[in-house]
Amino acid sequence: MKIAVLGIGLMGFPMGRRLCEAGHTVHVWNRTLNKAQRLSSAGAIVHAQPADAVRDADVVITMLDNGAIVGEVLFDMGVADAMPSSSLVVDMSSIKPVEARDHAARLNERHITYLDAPVSGGTIGADNGTLAIMVGGKASSFERALPIFHVFGKAIHVGPTGAGQLTKLANQMIVGATIGIVAEALLLCERGGAHMGKVKEAITGGFADSRILQVHGQRMVERDFTPRGRMSVQLKDLRNALSTAAEVGFDAPITALFEQLYAQGIEHGLADLDHSGLFVELASRNGMA
Repeated sequence: MKIAVLGIGLMGFPMGRRLCEAGHTVHVWNRTLNKAQRLSSAGAIVHAQPADAVRDADVVITMLDNGAIVGEVLFDMGVADAMPSSSLVVDMSSIKPVEARDHAARLNERHITYLDAPVSGGTIGADNGTLAIMVGGKASSFERALPIFHVFGKAIHVGPTGAGQLTKLANQMIVGATIGIVAEALLLCERGGAHMGKVKEAITGGFADSRILQVHGQRMVERDFTPRGRMSVQLKDLRNALSTAAEVGFDAPITALFEQLYAQGIEHGLADLDHSGLFVELASRNGMA
């Protein structure tokens, strides 16, 4: 297939590379051009304008920072107007469900089909092709996109348009809160005199074990907060979850608490740390290095 990938950042780069390796014709664009140019060695065709990248594309994949930027790229920068009417947009960004439904409706007016298909698994999953992909939209469109999803990981069709984004919000609520409690628990043990790495090892295999404990907990033990998923992105997702909760009349007090904690960490200069960097905020509150 001829595939355009718009957004070649932490996630878009390995995903674009995997598409090239799978033998697809891949056209790429990124607002910062040199990020897209990194994929030229893998065989991707780099464009300076997003509308040029999508001409004659079978599928356009967006992997952008938020819903406003997705809307800007699709509708203000000429992408939707340049796409063939038979093409498919697969938005793999993490945005609000209401934004996904709006984008789908506006594309449908141009006879372009749409899937919201956010992912979980971070840069590790993107590199290894093991992402969890949560897909909303028509079942027929999901079937059409399956060959692409197989390149990235495992895809599940969870419902109509917007359901993929709703599922991703659930994922991020669980991730954000679990990072927080893992950080707090490990710091408590360190303050009490236990060895943090040994505590993590002792918990492994019990009911408290989780991928968050193993991956993010290890980052905490090693004090490695190089961004794979930034604090700022985690906060954006929690705020999207709270906004969506308000729309449907749902009280989410636990998510609200963690939204405040991540926001305070960002206020203290931690925006560009990995989201496991909430550990740094909680350590600072307790006077711990």
